[in-house]
Amino acid sequence: MTTTSPSDVRPDPPHSPSPSSDDRSLAEFGYRQELHRSLGRYASFAAGFSFISVLTTVFQFFAFGYSFGGPVFFWAWPAVLVGQLLVAACFAELAARYPISGAIYQWSSRLSTPTFGWFAGWIMVIGQIVVVAAAALALQMVLPAIWSGFQLVGTDPAPTSADGAANAAVLGVLLLVLTTLVNVVDNRVMSLINRVGVTAEIIGAVLIIVLLLTHSERTPSITFHTEGIPQNGLFGALLIGSFTAAYVMIGFDSAGEMSEETHNPRRTAPRTILTALGAAGLLGGLIVLGGLLAAPSLTDGHLGVDGLSYVLTSSLGDGVGKVLLADVVVAIAVATLAIQTAACRMLFSMARDGQLPFAARLARVNPRTGMPTAPALVVGALAAALLLLNFASPEAFLAIGTTCIVMLYLAYAMVTGPLLVRRVKGEFTSSGTDETGARLFSLGRWGTPVNALALLYGLLMTVNLAWPRATVYDPAGGHWYFQWFTVLFLLVSVGIGALWRWLRAQRVHSAPELAPEAREQAPEPTP
Repeated sequence: MTTTSPSDVRPDPPHSPSPSSDDRSLAEFGYRQELHRSLGRYASFAAGFSFISVLTTVFQFFAFGYSFGGPVFFWAWPAVLVGQLLVAACFAELAARYPISGAIYQWSSRLSTPTFGWFAGWIMVIGQIVVVAAAALALQMVLPAIWSGFQLVGTDPAPTSADGAANAAVLGVLLLVLTTLVNVVDNRVMSLINRVGVTAEIIGAVLIIVLLLTHSERTPSITFHTEGIPQNGLFGALLIGSFTAAYVMIGFDSAGEMSEETHNPRRTAPRTILTALGAAGLLGGLIVLGGLLAAPSLTDGHLGVDGLSYVLTSSLGDGVGKVLLADVVVAIAVATLAIQTAACRMLFSMARDGQLPFAARLARVNPRTGMPTAPALVVGALAAALLLLNFASPEAFLAIGTTCIVMLYLAYAMVTGPLLVRRVKGEFTSSGTDETGARLFSLGRWGTPVNALALLYGLLMTVNLAWPRATVYDPAGGHWYFQWFTVLFLLVSVGIGALWRWLRAQRVHSAPELAPEAREQAPEPTP
């Protein structure tokens, strides 16, 4: 295992004979332009929106939220949206000042220390890989509802059954093969698929909302009904019901991940971070509300098992319902692609700093396609390996889904935390302009209170999501490892990272000439 200096893996890009202002801006951070800069504003928006993928995640977790919270779980949605908007506002400021791939890793390293930033990036990239697996599993919630022939394993399509869990893994692996292929072809192909998929998803989401609201069986007052809330009580139901919204509204930072491939990222990325989250939050909330209003029954048990797929096919008829479900399949495929792309950019960013095993290979960009090929293969293979857990037990579905949310929430807090410290010390100023003299996105005097609330929200949600509730993670009993899966996975991930850094330090100490020429000190934040 060898490490390589950033200069060894960043050759002059052959496709850009005269550096643009964006390329020169990247050079100020010590990097050369390797990824092809071809994304406009809508493509940047699509990167964030497709990671969030409101159709994928709402259809995947609606049944879970309803089974624990009943109709009242809807109110967890606006609460999570407000909290995530606070985080997104902080990220928008940072995206304007640090338009670099590997956003979480780069931001945290520059706001705190290289070691702290490394762990933020490490936790984030592992979380992203788990999100890829979780997104691929969502096909099981939709494809068998469209056609029973998609149930390749057994006969029971419910993801909580042994047959459904195994079939979800098979469908997920097939999807990962396709997304990995796209992620090594060309970033223009990837961007085109993203844009087309996001457009189809937005149109489909609007149609679903309109059709559900026009087929309402009850009034919005149903969201205040607390009958049938489990023994956890109303507050406990809302805490568990918030898992659905928390899982949906992550990944808006992907616009920052794609900064090195975006034209004028200092102005584009902050806007698209906020608009992607805002659009997804609004559409998702209306879909949840529409599903509650249009469901044929709230008490027959279908909503807590089959979720929104049941509502569409039963309320709108098989024909219309299945057409809309086909649109959801497109959304799931595009979401898996976008999440895998974001994870690839994080691996690439850390590797070119010599901060990962096999850094030279992971940091290599194909000059023809502008894509880092090795990270795509690594992310695809590791996500597919995680899917194999579904063969062990149906509970793996929820364990994988919740673990990825916790990892991302913790990584987000490892950015908002150091940012708040910088603000309090007066070392981070919101003023600034880009290369053209235009003002950068700024929270101004609201920066400190917004930042503080964002950090508090992120930490509380991390604890809420990771809390080892037996009723949630091990309802059948006898699987303590699923009850503690998130905590154990996080500890093992951090432990492996710490061990690798220790071994690397020992190797450098015994052979200093082999030390990578990576950054020894993170640059100060842009004033």
